[in-house]
Amino acid sequence: MTDIGTAGVIARPPLLFLGALLLGLASDHLLPMPFAVPEAGPLRWIVAGSLTLSGLALFAAGIRNFTRAATPVPTNEPVRALVTTGIHGWIRNPIYLGMFLAYGGIGVAARSPWTIVLTLPLALAIRHGVVAREEAYLERRFGHAYRDYKVRVRRWL
Repeated sequence: MTDIGTAGVIARPPLLFLGALLLGLASDHLLPMPFAVPEAGPLRWIVAGSLTLSGLALFAAGIRNFTRAATPVPTNEPVRALVTTGIHGWIRNPIYLGMFLAYGGIGVAARSPWTIVLTLPLALAIRHGVVAREEAYLERRFGHAYRDYKVRVRRWL
């Protein structure tokens, strides 16, 4: 393992999610859409809470796995270990999926149409600007072990 660089992602993923969320919430006020997300009473809070809590649980499980493996979570630091157990044995990107679920939950709770619309560009940015670069980096770094992991474990679900 001679490659000790980093994945070279376009931006730190939490900043991409936070930026999309803030842009969506601001756009709701500055450029209101001609339709609103329905109030839906308690159902809205059940959906929002379920998405957010599920997302936080996935996020925390992913962070815990990285911490136990003594490898850094931030994308701007070199990885020290290939994490393939725990939640990472079921899904390759639990942290990002967790962030998406929490992002969606906040969007539903805020009744924010722009936040929901921005999910697609955010997903494209994460998929191509972060995940694809991380996958290429991990393949360079861990070779066959990572390629075998990719075959065994799905990227998202």
